[in-house]
Amino acid sequence: MNKSCTFKSLLVSGAFLLVSTFGGLVLATPAEEAQLEQLDQIERDLDLQRDWAKYRWEKASSECYQKYWVNDCLKDSRAKYRKEIDPIRVQEVELHEVQRKLRASIKDQRDATKIAERASAEKAAERAANQKEFEEKQKAAAARAADLEQRRKDAPKRAQENKAGTQLD
Repeated sequence: MNKSCTFKSLLVSGAFLLVSTFGGLVLATPAEEAQLEQLDQIERDLDLQRDWAKYRWEKASSECYQKYWVNDCLKDSRAKYRKEIDPIRVQEVELHEVQRKLRASIKDQRDATKIAERASAEKAAERAANQKEFEEKQKAAAARAADLEQRRKDAPKRAQENKAGTQLD
């Protein structure tokens, strides 16, 4: 029960943080990263609780086959499992919703930072220099290709000239 109270208080504080974050300027904070790590730890704890509940259910189910009223026993063990797993599932749904919102917020903040970085004057100058360098390389490659094509066209003529110049009379 102590974990669920902690979880609920964390969910409330997470929801408050998300609302306050979306209200103003959005900047990724270490607090959000830490909160996401806390939520991941809670998720691991819930997974552990789920695994133990499943273990207890499977153990009880296997013990049912030793009894005379197998179906009744299986039904009871399944009911106990459902009673144990349903609150865990509810917490997981709430947790995943908060995690999804927090991850989206962090992603949006990172995207906004990248957009602002791309809009900076020095990045624009760097892109312009890269574009100019690319165009120069394209021109040089085109000149080399034209020179090669011209040499191929002149090859028979040069071969004829070489042949004519090397003949002995």
